[in-house]
Amino acid sequence: MAFANAQYLEAINRNLQDVAGKVNVSFEFFPPKTPQMEQTLWQSIERLAPLAPTFVSVTYGANSGERDRTHDIIKSIKQRTGLIAAPHLTCVDATKDDLISIAKDYWQNGIRHIVALRGDLPPGSTSKPDLYAADLVEILRSVADFDISVAAYPEVHPEAPNAQFDLLNLKRKADAGASRAITQFFFDIEKFLRYRDRCAAIGIDVDIIPGILPVTNFQQLKKFAALTNVAVPQWMHKAYDGLDNDATTRNLVAASIAMEMVKVLSREGVDHFHFYTLNRSELSYAICHLLGVRPQLAV
Repeated sequence: MAFANAQYLEAINRNLQDVAGKVNVSFEFFPPKTPQMEQTLWQSIERLAPLAPTFVSVTYGANSGERDRTHDIIKSIKQRTGLIAAPHLTCVDATKDDLISIAKDYWQNGIRHIVALRGDLPPGSTSKPDLYAADLVEILRSVADFDISVAAYPEVHPEAPNAQFDLLNLKRKADAGASRAITQFFFDIEKFLRYRDRCAAIGIDVDIIPGILPVTNFQQLKKFAALTNVAVPQWMHKAYDGLDNDATTRNLVAASIAMEMVKVLSREGVDHFHFYTLNRSELSYAICHLLGVRPQLAV
């Protein structure tokens, strides 16, 4: 068994040599709320920009104030780095006319890529949204020829009644004109691979890009994972046990876990990774370095 494992690891390492420089990466950021957070954000963007990511995305909440902050950050990234900057856009708290207006404004400002999402419902809300992500994709396509990313959920969206319903929802988004699907973060690679197979089986022909989250705060992760229906394996609990007050070791563990995931996924033919940076660059940069992604652009 030990020999077989060694052979498998050697195959993975050879595969990493084969894919070096041939993979695509993208990064997600969120709008800063304080001057210090803004400084950290720009340090991270400037660190990662030379890796020439396929795009970088910026999240936002439903209210217009956060939407404006997202818009400002997106325009600044485009102007300061020349990168393709993709704002998140959600249906929640917006009418169809609002969304058309926002889309036109983005297009007029040179923004061609949008991450189209339904968005989180307000706390305590029991009413169904008027619009869903597939509707938003159709609206964007009606405005201009946007490059559109959508969300995918290997472990099923927490509000979906079952896995098949969730999968068909992704198909509706793909059929409406989505260019790719970016997954919720996950830690069970087998679930991702089975999900990718199921997507292909029902004719979803867009790329399914794994979302990679290097976990530096395990206590926070457990709370977030419970809300998003993401399983946290027992081996991760053991890996982070006793590290609540040891940030340095937590970072090393986070990098190790994420790198192993990337190695195995690369072996399975994945050639694009989307990193949830949490506005920090160090771990994402290190993993990209392992993949053979090297600085290409002058910032």
